[in-house]
Amino acid sequence: MKKKTALVLGATGMVGQELLKVLVDQKTYEKIHLLVRRPIEPIDPVCEVHSVDLDRLESYSELFRVSDVFCCLGTTIKKAKTKEAFRKVDFQYPLEAAKMAAKQGAEKFLIITAMGANPKSLFFYNQVKGDIEAGLKELTIPALHIFRPSLLLGDRGEHRLGEEIAAKFSGVLNALMIGPLTPYKAIEAKTVAKAMVAAAQSEETGINIYPSNEIEKMAARNL
Repeated sequence: MKKKTALVLGATGMVGQELLKVLVDQKTYEKIHLLVRRPIEPIDPVCEVHSVDLDRLESYSELFRVSDVFCCLGTTIKKAKTKEAFRKVDFQYPLEAAKMAAKQGAEKFLIITAMGANPKSLFFYNQVKGDIEAGLKELTIPALHIFRPSLLLGDRGEHRLGEEIAAKFSGVLNALMIGPLTPYKAIEAKTVAKAMVAAAQSEETGINIYPSNEIEKMAARNL
C-alpha cells in the first residue's frame, strides 16, 4: 500500500498529542507535518516540525500538499481573553487551513468541533463551532470528517475547575446516559484521536459528522 502524508494543526493540545501518538504507532504516513506556534521536539523521525505564524498560514501553503489534514485547534474564552481572539483560533485558522488543503488537493480534512455546534445557537461557543462547520461545508474537499465530542476527558496541562469537577463524576453520569442521552456521554481525548485516524483510513467521502457515541464506535475500529 502506498504510504500517505499528513499535516496536523494543534498537535500540542490534548487531542492533538493523542492523535500524534496514534499516527506514529500505526505507521500509516511516511511524513507527518506538524504546524506549531512554538518549536517542539518531534516524537518520531516521521514527524517534521514547522514553527509557523498562524496569522500568515497562506505563507505555508506548500505544506498542505498532503493526503490528509487533521485540525485539532481550539481554545477557550478564558484563555483567549476576548471573543475576537477565540473566533480567530476556532474559526479563522481552521477555515484558512481547510481552504489551503482544498487548493493543494488534500483528500481528507478532519476537524474537532463540539456537541451543540450551531450557527444559530444562543451560546457564542456553539455559534462559532457551527460557523466553522458551515464554512467547511462550502469547500470542495473529497472527504470532510467533523467530530462533535461531548465533554473531553484527559490531561489538558491547564486548570479548568468546571471540567475537572465534571470529569470526576463522568463515570456515574455516563452510566445514566442511555438511549437519547448517549451522545452526551463524556469521552476520552485518546478515543477521539483513534476515531480521527480510523476515519482518515476509511473510504467515506462527502460530509461526515460524528457525535460522541458515533466517535466511540469509530474508535473501536482502530483497536
